[in-house]
Amino acid sequence: MDLIHVNVNVADAEETIEFYEQFGFEESWEFETPDGETQNRYIAADNGVELQLSDTEGENEFEAGSAWDHLAIGVDDIDSVFEEIDHYGVDKEPADQPEAGARTAFVRDPDGRRVELVESLE
Repeated sequence: MDLIHVNVNVADAEETIEFYEQFGFEESWEFETPDGETQNRYIAADNGVELQLSDTEGENEFEAGSAWDHLAIGVDDIDSVFEEIDHYGVDKEPADQPEAGARTAFVRDPDGRRVELVESLE
């Protein structure tokens, strides 16, 4: 069994794509719902896992709920990535997490979702 994609609702697909392109995601395909109200654009990581970005006309605020916490993205050099990327808020600056064997940081994407940056300490 493989993880294929995760779907997230976005206020502006283009802005969200630009954010995730900073981590190497590339737009892979798209489709529009039959009613023409929702544009679904997919961006893929190097390993093939995709994020489906659903941009519905007129919807720009979303209730996050408490069941979903964050999306984790692996990076080679967390400190340089943290300094270079455009983000929409910082929840936690880079710090070692020896118990997890990683150095991590948390930033926000255009719709306020938490994105964890992870660099292996090994």
